[in-house]
Amino acid sequence: MLILIHCFFYFCTQLQTFKTSKARENILSKIRKGLGGEPLPMPFPDAEKETGAIYADSGFAPEEMFAEAFIKLGGKFIFCENEQELLDNINVLYENRGWKQLLCSDERLLKKFHNHKIDIVTAADPKAEAADACITGCEALVARTGSILLSSRQNMGRVAPVYYPVHIVFAYANQVMRDIEDGLAALKKKYGNDLPSMINLTTGPSRTADIEKTLVVGVHGPGEVFCFLINAEI
Repeated sequence: MLILIHCFFYFCTQLQTFKTSKARENILSKIRKGLGGEPLPMPFPDAEKETGAIYADSGFAPEEMFAEAFIKLGGKFIFCENEQELLDNINVLYENRGWKQLLCSDERLLKKFHNHKIDIVTAADPKAEAADACITGCEALVARTGSILLSSRQNMGRVAPVYYPVHIVFAYANQVMRDIEDGLAALKKKYGNDLPSMINLTTGPSRTADIEKTLVVGVHGPGEVFCFLINAEI
């Protein structure tokens, strides 16, 4: 009796396998038939080519590429011949906007303000929630996309670039990289295997179209982003 039960179970198992295999074969047969017809043209024939062909070099200097892309994204770009022009331009911006509190998270730049007797800037402080704007440095600028590369290794790197209504970034000409991979390579060279725990790529002012598909600027971060590019130190 035990042998008969075993044989019946084996027969049912094989029968199920045969049914499944036959159904599978029917599906495969239809697929083969479909593939035998006229092939559809590939919608993106250049998709497998190198990305370098898509993003061909425009022939412009990285600084010009960045300025053009950054302005198109709604950023405000100011070129400074040296650091003295940077200090003067920020002073003018502060007065024209009628700001009451301007913070700076970069200790080196803050010291330069104090050395030149410009007292409009105070050290960045998370408790200064009502500040009008905050100045930060950056890790690099990405020319092709007009992006700013920031990291948590910078002083208040997680807060200063995103918390205040206006973000003011300063950078030097040698920090402008042609593409994102070049910016990441610069980070790797600077920090080695001890990379920052957060690397942020900011592209233009904060914006969203989540509500009724209407573009709104300054919802999740700064509504304005200024970039002061410095040609040389003083």
